[in-house]
Amino acid sequence: MHEIPIIITERVDDIPLLLEQMQRMGLPTLFDTHFPTHGNWTGLSLGWVSTLWLSAMLSRGDHRMVHVAPWVSQRLYTLGATTGPTVTRVDCTDDRLAMVLRRCSDDTRWAACASALNQHTVRVDDLQAQRVPVESTSASAYAPVTEGGRFQCGPSKDDRPDLPQVKVLQAVLDPLGMPLATDVVSGERADAPLYVPCMEQGQASRGRHGLFYGGDCKMASRDTRARLAAAGDVSLCPLPQVHLAAGAFEAALEAVWHGAHALSSVGREGPKGQPEWIAEGYESPVAMGQTVDGTVESWTERRWVGRSVRQAHAAEAALRARVAKALAQREARTQRGRGRQRFETVSAVRQAVVAIVQRYGVEHRRWCRVPPHVTTRSVRAYRGQPIAPRPSVCSKRFRTSRSPSSRGHTRPIDM
Repeated sequence: MHEIPIIITERVDDIPLLLEQMQRMGLPTLFDTHFPTHGNWTGLSLGWVSTLWLSAMLSRGDHRMVHVAPWVSQRLYTLGATTGPTVTRVDCTDDRLAMVLRRCSDDTRWAACASALNQHTVRVDDLQAQRVPVESTSASAYAPVTEGGRFQCGPSKDDRPDLPQVKVLQAVLDPLGMPLATDVVSGERADAPLYVPCMEQGQASRGRHGLFYGGDCKMASRDTRARLAAAGDVSLCPLPQVHLAAGAFEAALEAVWHGAHALSSVGREGPKGQPEWIAEGYESPVAMGQTVDGTVESWTERRWVGRSVRQAHAAEAALRARVAKALAQREARTQRGRGRQRFETVSAVRQAVVAIVQRYGVEHRRWCRVPPHVTTRSVRAYRGQPIAPRPSVCSKRFRTSRSPSSRGHTRPIDM
């Protein structure tokens, strides 16, 4: 009598590939090392439970805990043959996954685990990337706001201040795109103080200094730049005027007007391979000093004062449009007709014109002269009074010129 074979049919999908990659990264061992469990823990270790959960999330595209146990129960043979230890359905139940979350919520242990993972991965792959872009973003959700929770209401980049959000700051290796450090904080916190902890995680995980950190203007605080300089790293970011000394920006522009610095052009390759001029400016060294943890740090910054060609063209077009609207409204205010206001004095005309140019922000670009036009008309005799001439002032004519004090990045506007 022939024995009927037992046939097990399971969907393999991408599970062996995901589990093999996670084992090469050492995730089960790292989780077990940095997140020890209680002595009564039985079955699969926390590291293997976390690895199976990560593979389920990546394979299904769903992070919810309720679907993990059924997913595991339908792939017991595949998971056991790939991982090695015996896998059961109760190893990935909701309560056990909740225990994994509580263990991994320790920020200190998580930072140490992430640092060890980066050191292991970089050492194996021998990555030689030198640039580290640092960027922050926010993610809003329909979640309740609790005291001390991650989801808090704050300035929203999605124009939804009514929804709570979390903020994520990440440093990656460029051009590899490999995350070097990731920090998730509550949504009401400001972005500027978050850069230093994230970059310190990146420095600890990389194990060396001399990296090139780049970011936006929120990374330009004096304390952040001082800490990077003290660690021997280099930073690149746009410097807002609020971080400059009083009159420093005006002095930098005056140096251009007087020809104190020779301007250098910045170009790149265009879409069709032709050279494209995108900016011009000059570089100047600036000595800096800042107290960091009780120690005075000194360094020299290379500041580049530049003018973007595209931004200058856009500003010129916007300025010309505002000047045209101001001139059109000025001419319309002096037109006579039914329902139009009639100005009797030159001062009233001047006040109306000043209000128009201030509304469009062109008071420093144009100035108007209102020459009075005096005519004489006769007043008829009334109650024995003789006929007498009376002067009449008309202010319909304007003379417009460019303001002599207006100097900027735009060309003079010909009227």
